[in-house]
Amino acid sequence: MTIRVLIADDQELVRTGFQMILDAQQDIDVVGTVADGAAAVEAARRLRPDVCLLDIRMPKLDGIEVTRILSGPGVENPMRVVIVTTFDLDEYVYGALRSGATGFLLKDSGPTLLIEAIRAAAAGDALVSPSVTVRLLQHLAQPAAGAARPVNDPLTERELDVVRLVARGRTNQEVAAELFVSLSTVKTHLGSIQVKLGARNRVEIAAWAWESGVVS
Repeated sequence: MTIRVLIADDQELVRTGFQMILDAQQDIDVVGTVADGAAAVEAARRLRPDVCLLDIRMPKLDGIEVTRILSGPGVENPMRVVIVTTFDLDEYVYGALRSGATGFLLKDSGPTLLIEAIRAAAAGDALVSPSVTVRLLQHLAQPAAGAARPVNDPLTERELDVVRLVARGRTNQEVAAELFVSLSTVKTHLGSIQVKLGARNRVEIAAWAWESGVVS
């Protein structure tokens, strides 16, 4: 199955570069490129891509607001969004975690992570660049220390092990290898964790881990 992707970035060079990388993959098809947030919302609603690849800083609407409109809480048929950002400049990107983004990459992450993030999002999973997870979430969770969402049903020790690894940017396969369990077991744990935390994806699980002090 071909993954249909919409690219939104205000820099033409970035849009062109991302399109060249993605179009070179047999299973990915870039169906549109736009230069601002308002155009991204219009194109996404019209084209219904499998994944929207959004920059944070764009004219008219920034990536956080576009994410909230396309995949935020209460949105019917939410879309899958991967955010591409620059850590040193976009400290407010943390807000996108709560707006429904399913992946985060730094712009210098390289083609391999970009492709993996698109495929993960299309599969309903999420890929967060380890450097984004460790540096960005840790940095931005500090002001909100103690403000993590309450957990009605406590996580088990094994679930906490999974949470810690997810918060470090590990993939499901890496979590399974480090904990010496099967991939299906990891997915079962993640499903239980999401229910208990009220989290929609592993990005929100990672955010909770940093906010609550489960990882430090």
